[in-house]
This record gives sequence, C-alpha cells and structure tokens, in this order.
Amino acid sequence: MNWFQKLILIFKDKQLRGKILFVLGVFGVFRLMANIPIPGINVENLRKIFARSPMLGLFDLFAGGALSKLSIVMLGLGPYITAVIILQLLTMIFPSLEKMYKEEGERGRQKFNQYGRILTVPLAALQGYGMLTLFQKQGFIPPLSLPLLLASVATIVGGAMLLMWLGELISEKGIGNGVSLLIFAGIVARTPSEVGKLAVGWNVANIPSYILFFVGALFIITGVVLINEARRNIPISYAKRVRGQKVYGGVSTYLPMMVNPAGVIPIIFALSLLLFPGMLANLLSATGNPTWANFAIGINNILKNLWVYGILYFVLVFLFTYFYTAITFDPKAIAENLQKMGGFVPGIRPGASTAEFLHKILYRILIIGASFLGSVAVLPTVIQSLTGVHAFSFLVGGTGLLIIVSVVLDTWRQIKAQLEMKEYERF
Repeated sequence: MNWFQKLILIFKDKQLRGKILFVLGVFGVFRLMANIPIPGINVENLRKIFARSPMLGLFDLFAGGALSKLSIVMLGLGPYITAVIILQLLTMIFPSLEKMYKEEGERGRQKFNQYGRILTVPLAALQGYGMLTLFQKQGFIPPLSLPLLLASVATIVGGAMLLMWLGELISEKGIGNGVSLLIFAGIVARTPSEVGKLAVGWNVANIPSYILFFVGALFIITGVVLINEARRNIPISYAKRVRGQKVYGGVSTYLPMMVNPAGVIPIIFALSLLLFPGMLANLLSATGNPTWANFAIGINNILKNLWVYGILYFVLVFLFTYFYTAITFDPKAIAENLQKMGGFVPGIRPGASTAEFLHKILYRILIIGASFLGSVAVLPTVIQSLTGVHAFSFLVGGTGLLIIVSVVLDTWRQIKAQLEMKEYERF
C-alpha cells in the first residue's frame, strides 16, 4: 500500500479523520492565542531584544513566536515541561514518588501528572514575573503598575495552564503526543516568514552556500530518521503448554528495543536546562548591582562561546537520554511479564537473569543512540556557521529540525497503528 492509498484510507475512516481534524482545530486555537497580547503592553520594541538575544530567541521558538508578541501564551509549554523535569528528577531522590510513577499503574501516573499540573502554576507565575521584570528594566516595555503587573502575571499563568490543557486534550482525544505536537505547531508556524527572508536575501553568489546548507539539512533529517527507526531485536521463545487437548505456545518472536527509546524528550529537556542560566544571567544583569551584573556578563560570555554551548548541549542530551530511558523503561517488569507468559530469551534463565540481560543490552545500545542524538543536535549549528545561511535559523540553530522530524515520525507511526487496527477489525 503506497502513501496515497494510506492518505485515502485516513480520510475515509471517520474516527481517524475526526482525531486529525480535532488536532488541527487545537492548532488553530493555539495560533489564535499566540497573537493575543496580554493587556496594557505595546510589543513593538520587543523585536530589538529578540534579534540580539539567541537565548530569548530559543524561548520564543518553543513558544511558537508567542513570547516575542507578549501574548497570553507567551511562555508556551515551558513551565509544564520544567515541572515534569523537576518531578522526574525527584523520583531518583524520593522512593515513594518513584513507586507512584512506576509501580502504581495508571492511577499512579494520573496522580503524578496531577502533581505536575499543580507545580506548573508557581513556575508559570515565577517565569512570567521574571520576563516582565526583565523587559521593564531593559526599557522594552513601559513600567507596569502593581495592579496591571498582577493582572498580566495572572493572564500569563492562565495562558500556560490553558495551553497545557490543550496538549492533554490532544493526547486524550486526538492522535500523537499533545505537548510535542504543540511545540511542532509553533515551530512550523514560523516557516512562511523564514521562506520570505530566504527569498528577499537571495543572491546568485551564495548558491554554493545554499546547496551546502540544504545538503547538510538533508543529512541531518536522514540521521534523525535512522536513529528513530533503528532497533535491536531480542529473540523471545515461548514454552509449549498443554491445556486439555490443545497445545499453546512453542512459537518464537522478538522483543524490539529502540536505539533511542526516549525520542525527542532529551532534546526538549536539554534545551530547557541550557536556556535557564542565560535567562538567570539576564535577570541578574538588570538588578543594578555591579557585582551581580559582572557575574551575569561572565555567564553570558561563556554561553555565547560556540564550543562551550556545543559541549554542554551534547552532554545534556546524552545524559537525559539515559535518564529518561531509565524512568520509562523497566527491564525488571518486562522480564517478570515474560516469565508469567512462559516466554524466555534463548540461553538466558527467566526472571532476574533476563532482567540483567535486558539491562545490559539496553545500556549498550543507548551509548550509540545517545551519542548519535547528541551529535545530530550539535551538527546543525556547525552547518549554519560553515554556510553562513541564517534563514531557517529556528530550525538549524535551535534543534527545531530534530523536533519536527521526530514528532512527524512518531505521529505517523501512531496513524499507521490505527490503520492496521482497522484492517484487523475488518478481517
């Protein structure tokens, strides 16, 4: 079945068509909110600071351009992502929280997610207040009275919570991961303006640079597809069981282990943490204290160094790949389930030995997956520096390309699963 036939099947299926249209409708609501400014603020002067600050530009990337417009969803999903990162880090410190997340099933995960929603509120208030204070002290927005400041912060918090709710609605009633899809929508929304910049700055003399740029982008896309689709198949056999006059089991299959089971999450986590020191430095520089201001300038200068930024980015992506996989993939639980169903890995004893074997295989292939993902995350910045092409900087300089490709692959995989399920039901 080719792509065209699959597209026809997608739009013929009422349930699947409804899910896709629901996601597109949420995208429309998100883009509408991204263009509604918070009350009492003129956003014209903000373009200067966003043109000069790559850190704020990356924040604006994840907010889908809403931050540079000071819209009601100016923080995007940043507070919610930060809350999830904090809670998942705490699972390594507090055993009760880890038990809730891993061992209490769906009920435990719902409670864990509820904690994330609650933590999002103070984080959104803190980030919103910090952004507004920074813009005021930099002179890009007029001084706000206390009532207007409180109203603006409350609006920002409400926008962040509304966007979080829309992401959860997509995950529940649509198709794909809601948070990832909203970030994807924000990135793609900037494509028309970047195409316009490329057309305006077109120069025949720069054709070799453009060719090198697009060849590099194609190489990165190919790499992301390969690393997301690569897997290590572990053979699984099932013992024969006799029940009455019927024989069950006795078949062989395999357990697929993804080379990068964490998907795009390590990239989002790494960028969220990497942007925090720059944001803190900007806040410290606006305090008026010379000591803090010099300290902030030093932090900014360090982060502006391409080598320092690249190394930190690579290390964070590498570590978060291991960290997120350790939270979401439990070899012990898989080994126990295989044992209950009469399955075993040939040559490996069921139970603890199987869990140890799966753990060893997982962390071996993660060395390849995490290293490749970290390299691909850093490579776009290198290509942009070599070619000098600054159009599509939101893709090449800010890992947007990685997020787009990964989200498209994951969503398409879920759509294919829905189509295969429908075919099975018809059979």
